[in-house]
Amino acid sequence: MEAGIIGGTGKMGTLFAGVFERAGYEVLSSGRKTVVTPEDIAKKSDIVMISVPIRETVRIIERITPYLSESQLICDLTSLKTAPVEAMLKSRSEVIGLHPMFGPSVQSLRRQTIVVCPSRCTDASRETLTALFRNEGANITISTPEEHDRIMAVVQGLTHFMSLCIAETMRRTGMNPQVTGPYMSPVYQIEMGIVGRLLSQDPGLYGDMLMLNPFVPAVLAACEHSVSDLRDIINGEDEELFCGIFRENAKNFNGYCEKASDETDFLIKSLVGR
Repeated sequence: MEAGIIGGTGKMGTLFAGVFERAGYEVLSSGRKTVVTPEDIAKKSDIVMISVPIRETVRIIERITPYLSESQLICDLTSLKTAPVEAMLKSRSEVIGLHPMFGPSVQSLRRQTIVVCPSRCTDASRETLTALFRNEGANITISTPEEHDRIMAVVQGLTHFMSLCIAETMRRTGMNPQVTGPYMSPVYQIEMGIVGRLLSQDPGLYGDMLMLNPFVPAVLAACEHSVSDLRDIINGEDEELFCGIFRENAKNFNGYCEKASDETDFLIKSLVGR
């Protein structure tokens, strides 16, 4: 069996190339500087995997679609699923959308989550692919492309948006981690770590996550209303209303609060123990 990875010379592509090789596949990779082209991979590989930036994914899929047959499986590693899956379904091959919920800095799939969107495939193809990842220690979440993007609008869109809002607000108020450092609590240090981690990465990737997900605008509209309502409550010094909305949100988290406290306590102890 042969697996071909378009974008396989990048960090994420290299990671998955290793997964296939350890499972006994011959792996063919293409990149910007390789002699091997996406068309070569589409013609030769039993499994075709696309690991390129979000904005390039649909274009690459459309480029190789004419070369795919019913006996092949095509999948992608994009952070969004609706548009790439729709493009892959225009081919004759089996289609499974994939989203690794981790960045290219990880060393293995162990304890990492991969969202799998089986869109046109046999049970055997789906089980073969998911077993491949499970054997490497990954956790598998099955979803549809639409449900994936709807949830990613919160998991990625909202959280990244809020991190950017924190950074932008600090900049506008003349603050930065160097200024606030001597006043840092462990929890604030964790928050700054999340913001700093985001800002150390590729802005184009995060822009695409926010701008190309069709479900993000509605989530950000809800966020805007939430900010407005909370600001009015705080400006009005309405303690009763504040406590009420606080308790409603704790109820919505439905038991997760205790788990979150335990996990962040662990992080805090790690920070303090340095």
